[in-house]
Amino acid sequence: MLRRLIPAAALVAAVVGPAPPILAAELGEPVAAPVAAPSPVTRTGASESANTAIRYGNTGNSWRTEVKAPGATYVKVHFAPLKLVAGDYVTVASPDGREVYTYYADRSKGSPFTEHGGPGFAAMSVDGDTAVVTLHATGARHGAQLTRQGYGTRVTRYDRGFATAEFAANNPRPFSVCGNDARKDVVCYQNSHPTEYARSHAVARQLVNGLGSCTAWRVGNTNRMLTNAHCVADAAELRSSEFQFDFQCATCGGNNPRTGTKVSGQDLIRTSSLQNLDYTLFSVSNFESIRQYGTLYLDVREPTANERIYIAGHGDILPKRMSLFEESDGGATCKIDVVSSGVNTGYRCDSSGGNSGSPVLAGSSHKVIALHHLGGCPNWGTRITLVYNEIRNDIDNTSGIPGTPVLALTPSSGTVAPGSTATATLQTPTISGNPTLTLSATGAPVGTSAVFSPSAVTAGQPSTLTLSVGTTTAPGTYTITASATGATTTPATYTLTVSGGQTPCQGMKVTKTGTLTPGASQYQPDGSFFQTTASGAHKACLTGPTSANYDLYLQKWNGSTWPTVAQATTAAASETLTYNGTAGYYRYQVKSVTGSGTYTLGYNYP
Repeated sequence: MLRRLIPAAALVAAVVGPAPPILAAELGEPVAAPVAAPSPVTRTGASESANTAIRYGNTGNSWRTEVKAPGATYVKVHFAPLKLVAGDYVTVASPDGREVYTYYADRSKGSPFTEHGGPGFAAMSVDGDTAVVTLHATGARHGAQLTRQGYGTRVTRYDRGFATAEFAANNPRPFSVCGNDARKDVVCYQNSHPTEYARSHAVARQLVNGLGSCTAWRVGNTNRMLTNAHCVADAAELRSSEFQFDFQCATCGGNNPRTGTKVSGQDLIRTSSLQNLDYTLFSVSNFESIRQYGTLYLDVREPTANERIYIAGHGDILPKRMSLFEESDGGATCKIDVVSSGVNTGYRCDSSGGNSGSPVLAGSSHKVIALHHLGGCPNWGTRITLVYNEIRNDIDNTSGIPGTPVLALTPSSGTVAPGSTATATLQTPTISGNPTLTLSATGAPVGTSAVFSPSAVTAGQPSTLTLSVGTTTAPGTYTITASATGATTTPATYTLTVSGGQTPCQGMKVTKTGTLTPGASQYQPDGSFFQTTASGAHKACLTGPTSANYDLYLQKWNGSTWPTVAQATTAAASETLTYNGTAGYYRYQVKSVTGSGTYTLGYNYP
């Protein structure tokens, strides 16, 4: 039985041949207990051969090509080793600039990447059907001479994500949707189930070797993640995998997923085969870029019959969905149906291919009680207490004390204009002994106050959080954290979006956007430069993610290099810069000191 994706040498045969066999349980045959048999990774795409050279030109300072796969859901470009002049780099980007990944000849610099057994590497996948590949020079280059010396690189192949019909043809529908499919986009539960929604942030979509899909999630307080062993069996497979956080729709049923943040696999910590516990514990690259999505903790106990559970994951490689109910929204909640069968626990929470590795969370503690890995209705997850016994020394599960009470804010987000207010109800949990909880909120932007009324309540009672946004508060998105003292509780968060107002970047002659990972930098406009024919004032502004520290540099060509002539390097995410200069060629460098995310650069020039 075919369990894994095929090695690169057999890719062509694999993608045109029949779909891999699936478990008897997935075919709907009666089972008394999970069958310890191989389970395939969901097939999400095909590999296409390519041999496209990317060389230095004799004019300009950037040279591009496009890798197009009409109708594809993603494109992942594989490269031969880069041979570049020092400081030069290659970018792989989406046409709209939402995703930009930067690579140097020294792979320790720039964006995450994956390895696939050959001498080269693969860039992070780009969502959509087109990847723009650009070679950037930081100075004038003699293209013909560099080409003769073998400089540049080559696209050796690319992986493309299946369109809907092709996905269905390669993945016969498993019987893991138990009756009606009650799954919904996670954002659908942002207000009605804020804690469940908040816990889903730590769940990521996994792309295996560019061709398959699973689900993975952060566990504990350090750089650790969990998925199934049948999704990541060894270190080589981990190095070929990428993980996409925040791939979820912005509105309920909107089919408008965010790009999120992509990282690659780093170190395999511990694994147990499908025939045993079917888990792999590992770390990822660029860990700081995913801290913002939080983490999950393990509920180290045995499940109990009929206790409420829920599952967040990426079934069918779709944006993140949640299983809260068994048949229909608002009906019977998902629950434990089979407490113990071998190493597993059973439930009828809906799942499908791509959900492998999803966390099964207990409704009582909002912590992970099982690791989903088999379908069949009931569906099955390895009991997490068995996994914990093997990985307890590899993770920091400090906050994973069973039954930690959880604070909940309703609603958990809102958009407010400067000079206005918003309110939310904080529901405190019932706690034995009825302690008094003193409430506080942190994270409010400058000029905005966050006040609870009453500021102290008996556990189990509500309080109202009032956010008063001042007229001087800068537009942007901020995370407010509500906490309590007087007993151990899990905080709640509120996403505040301040709208309107004038930002320094409004009214600029040129506006550019991009996305940075920690420590990375980009040159604007579009990896190139601009020319001024007169002397005068340059003015620029940079607006980055509120949790990041981005710096801005203005550079001018002196005939051989690009020295910096002005810079803005405060400890903030946003910068402003002015400079009086003579005519010439200029460019801006945007650099991440810490943090990651999308930025906007606006500038005027003489």
